[in-house]
Amino acid sequence: MNPNVLSGDFHLPQGATPVACVDIGGTKVAVSIAGERGVRGRVTEPTCKVGPHDALAQQIIRLVGQSCQAAGVAMGNLSAVGVASCGPFVLNDGLVELAAPNICGGLAGKARGLPNDWTTALLEAPLRQVFAGVRVENDGIGALEAERRWGALQLNGQPLANCAYLTWSTGIGVGLCVDGHVLRGKNGNAGHAGHLFVSDNDDALCGCGNVGDVEGLVAGNAIPRRFAHLGYADSATLFAAAHAGDTGAIAIIDDLCRVMGRTLYNLIVTLDLQRISIGGSVFWHHRAFLLPKLQAYIRGKLPALTEGCELVPAGLGERVGDFGALALVA
Repeated sequence: MNPNVLSGDFHLPQGATPVACVDIGGTKVAVSIAGERGVRGRVTEPTCKVGPHDALAQQIIRLVGQSCQAAGVAMGNLSAVGVASCGPFVLNDGLVELAAPNICGGLAGKARGLPNDWTTALLEAPLRQVFAGVRVENDGIGALEAERRWGALQLNGQPLANCAYLTWSTGIGVGLCVDGHVLRGKNGNAGHAGHLFVSDNDDALCGCGNVGDVEGLVAGNAIPRRFAHLGYADSATLFAAAHAGDTGAIAIIDDLCRVMGRTLYNLIVTLDLQRISIGGSVFWHHRAFLLPKLQAYIRGKLPALTEGCELVPAGLGERVGDFGALALVA
């Protein structure tokens, strides 16, 4: 692990031209500028979900400008823009558009409660009209590359060859690496394990339109949809109740961990992994409580495949999204 990353002192080599780092999630967009003077000028806003088809792309362009101004960098001097985004992606003339369940309201319809009817959101095409060197990847892939380069997916300073990163946040995202190759798939969507079915359910509508997939069951935004009527308005309320000894909250969290534990087990036995690092707001803020529960779904199960694979917190902590975008262009 590179301690300079965690301390905030990370910088590009002397003389390197600055790059923009864009992290797009279902809840917020974060932009920062990385250069020889460090990572600076971080700005964030709630993810744009209203307006025309290119509203999110225009938000990003505006935020890059604000970040450049805060960092003291001319926007025209950027050499590249790395975009780590929640997905899935669809390709239009080879350029990425988002079909993200937590952004595009046209996927699951009005029942999902998103304020638009988008089936995709324009992303790469508008950015390429303004910036050179744009690279767009699934945020799971970005985080995976960052964790292999600077975080918990290393061994003796070398990137692990068989590993994964999983985020448990607003949505569920995964990045996968097998035999040293980061998996991308035909449209860059490899790793969308959040849309696996691991349990029968009829009350967990995912933004993709599925009912009862992993994301619909356990994601941060699934908790209020499924459990607000029981008094748990969000994940913070649910976990606070569990820590206070509320048996109903504890039972719900145990069920969430059963779903997530099965998901992690499925990844391990399918891909023969060495290590999975886990981040995202839901996991990170409650990692001491959740990690042992998740590990229990791996330990002792089919040892020929699960022994030698460990679950660990993300080495980059809450900064994994920012450095995931940086890893795409640094």
